[in-house]
Amino acid sequence: MTIIGSVALTVFVVVFLVEGWTRPGYHPVRQPVSALALGRRGWIQTTNFIACGVGVALGSVGVADAFGSVLLGVTIGVFGVALVLSGLFPMDAMRGYPPGTPDRTPTVYTRRHKIHDHAGAVVFTSLPAAAIIAAFTVSGAAWTWFSGLTAGALSIGFVAFGQAWENDARLAGLVQRVVITVGWAWLALLFAHAGT
Repeated sequence: MTIIGSVALTVFVVVFLVEGWTRPGYHPVRQPVSALALGRRGWIQTTNFIACGVGVALGSVGVADAFGSVLLGVTIGVFGVALVLSGLFPMDAMRGYPPGTPDRTPTVYTRRHKIHDHAGAVVFTSLPAAAIIAAFTVSGAAWTWFSGLTAGALSIGFVAFGQAWENDARLAGLVQRVVITVGWAWLALLFAHAGT
């Protein structure tokens, strides 16, 4: 089952990169990946969130078994469920996307958006938590260092993205994409390692 998780994570990154660069009116350097779930082609990113989350949740069972750590498996499973929720509850339209949306941040958010935000917070905190746990449970010095450094990079990246998003920085989308790519790559490699 771990190969399912590895493939799901890889496909997720490929899809949001391609969609981000080819979606009319969307600016991937500024706008978050979640905004791709809006508009006529929004179903693509919605499906991407849900499929990736399900794949990760399934793969988490194999990780727990491979490394003998229920805590690591559960933490990765929580990450997967939060991805599914991110897809089921899309963010509100804002900051010029979809095209025709006022280029500002709303003062009031829908319940759907609030759930999306909470799910996103779980996504971006559970993954570094999983990396910290892996640093202590996956054998081998290389995995200890790789996981520890990934946890640090993700934690710093999450804070950087949060600040960029709050300030509507023109590079907020780019910062998020770097954080996602680093985290998803680490987890995809962990899944692949668990399957060997």
